[in-house]
Amino acid sequence: MIPLLADAIEAHGGLDRWKSHHTLTATIVSGGDLWALKGVPQDPIARTMQVELHRQWASVAPFGKDRHTDFTSDRIAILAADGSVVAERSNPRASFARHDLRTSWDPLHRAYFNGYALWTYLTTPFLLATDGFNVEEIEPWREGAETWRGLRASFPSAIASHSFEQDFYFGEDMLIRRHDYHVDIAGSFPAAQYVSDHVNVDGIRIPTRRRAYLRAGDLKPMLDTLMVSIDLSDFRFG
Repeated sequence: MIPLLADAIEAHGGLDRWKSHHTLTATIVSGGDLWALKGVPQDPIARTMQVELHRQWASVAPFGKDRHTDFTSDRIAILAADGSVVAERSNPRASFARHDLRTSWDPLHRAYFNGYALWTYLTTPFLLATDGFNVEEIEPWREGAETWRGLRASFPSAIASHSFEQDFYFGEDMLIRRHDYHVDIAGSFPAAQYVSDHVNVDGIRIPTRRRAYLRAGDLKPMLDTLMVSIDLSDFRFG
């Protein structure tokens, strides 16, 4: 583990403490312009998001009346309250072939995006220390009067996420401040996600506010184009 990642993981609560938990549940409220572009407008209802910490699994509820999602990297499903399958798709990544930013999504597209994105966010930075990830320190990012150290991670093929390479930036306290990536399943548009308002949950520091903007060629966020907003609260480890 390179020193930057080791320091970031320690600042977020340490790997031993993280490994002592198995699941993380949170309340989420989402918004932003992406949903309308995809033909799936987002309502302001609070939902419950649950992820497993040591394998890629996630679920959000409600997802329609009395329904919830069941996400893994190679399958997405929408389930009824009794666990019966309402809809499912194997190899869901393939269903995004030739999509661009304005290609409409069906409910399974949306459920897959929600699953991999929130799983990535809620397990960062600890997932970067797991087998299959390659990480290196990159040029820092200057944000106002602050300088944020940068880390580039190459994701293993078994993990579903935004893109193969993603960049993470950490403040002087080594807490995550920004997360950059391309959304490959939506025309590979570049995004800069600002991360803030960390809280302490059982010794783990977790951000509660995420704002993802379109990113310009100079890496600056286009602040007039808020693609996704996520507010998180009520965290519970299991």
